[in-house]
Amino acid sequence: MSDSNKAAIAAEKEALKLKLPPIVHPPEDIGVDTPTQRKLLNYRRSKEQQKTINELVVDGAKRNIDRRLGKRTPSSPEPDYPPAMTSEIKKKGLNYIYLKKCVESSPIVPIQQEWLDHMLMLIPESLKKGKKREELLESLIDEVSSDFEKSMKRHLVQSVLVKPPVKWLEDEGGPLPESPVGLDYSNPWHSSYLQTRNQILANLHIVHPTMRMLLDLGYKTFANTVLLDLTGIRAKGPIDCESLKDDLSIQARKAEEKIMNTWYPKVISLFTKKEALEGIKSEKLDAFYNCVSTLMSNQLKDLLKRTVEGFVKLFDQEDQQGLPIFKMELTFDDDKMEFYPTFQDLEDVVLGLVERIAEALQNVQTIPSWLSGTSTTVNLDTELPEHVLQWALNTLKVAVHQNLEGARKHHETYVAKYSWLLDGTADELIETFQAEDHTFDEYTEDLFIL
Repeated sequence: MSDSNKAAIAAEKEALKLKLPPIVHPPEDIGVDTPTQRKLLNYRRSKEQQKTINELVVDGAKRNIDRRLGKRTPSSPEPDYPPAMTSEIKKKGLNYIYLKKCVESSPIVPIQQEWLDHMLMLIPESLKKGKKREELLESLIDEVSSDFEKSMKRHLVQSVLVKPPVKWLEDEGGPLPESPVGLDYSNPWHSSYLQTRNQILANLHIVHPTMRMLLDLGYKTFANTVLLDLTGIRAKGPIDCESLKDDLSIQARKAEEKIMNTWYPKVISLFTKKEALEGIKSEKLDAFYNCVSTLMSNQLKDLLKRTVEGFVKLFDQEDQQGLPIFKMELTFDDDKMEFYPTFQDLEDVVLGLVERIAEALQNVQTIPSWLSGTSTTVNLDTELPEHVLQWALNTLKVAVHQNLEGARKHHETYVAKYSWLLDGTADELIETFQAEDHTFDEYTEDLFIL
């Protein structure tokens, strides 16, 4: 075997003994957005070339200017700022502006929708109807929400930061209102304060937890409730006054039954619990139940009062969008021409509906009467005040007379024109004319007039 072959075989053996190099894994942060990788990804050769070209153009332009002027124009020195520009006052002002922006950027809780709903409840319904008025309400709500957010940011800034005495800072809208100064409840007043507090808890029953729950229950039940639904009466078109009376009477009865089947059982359940009379002494029990009866009476009276006011508003001359349309027929009976129903009948029906509303919820038992279960029941005082009823009746009388003025004039016109044909006057004239002697021309003229 030649030396060349031996060398080749030895080389192959050495090659077989070699091992593969170790596997190099990629770095763990290969997918992480590192500054180096970000710079590499954002690199564009075209931008670098354009930058180089711009530098060359600028350098060439500078050389041309130097060649023409013979020398470079010296750069202007930096202005000599006065010391006040970098004073401590300026630093405090700039620092306050920066901190103010940071505080204002913090999240602010928006105004609650419940608050906006309560505000809208104070606006009369007649001012809410109409496309333009709805848009105006939306703009008002946006304005209130914006003012609320601005005031909250202002309060937050003034509560967190102390404004430095710098004149050029913008006005923050004045200082925050100071908290009311109360009594000094230090040691000399402590015993008097405790004594007064105990008297309030013992005698002012409205602050009792059960009374607060009763008040909240009444508010949730009656705040947006009336006995009669008066919104769609005009949309029904012409209706009989008796039909309106029957419909509203049925509505009042159903609403009364609903209240007695929902609100009243919940009230009873409040006072059947053990903790209902917690903290009430036996000698104060009658006074506590009198307070309960007064609160329930006020809630029911307010419901009836708002229902009466809503019914009276139907006949408002200035806002006739909900004014009912009554059917009235011009009849002739017993040689007499009149409307049916008569004006008096229509007025009696309208005024009678006020009395029907006032009769509702007059048989609500007091809590002690219901709990005792005696045969003799004691009811709450839910009768509407006399001045409210008189106001409603007088207002409706005037409104009915004003609304029927056109029909009354129409009736008087018919009576004035045609009553002589119905009461026998025309027959007497004809008989008298026929009994007399007249020429043909007179007959023709007078009969034509008749």
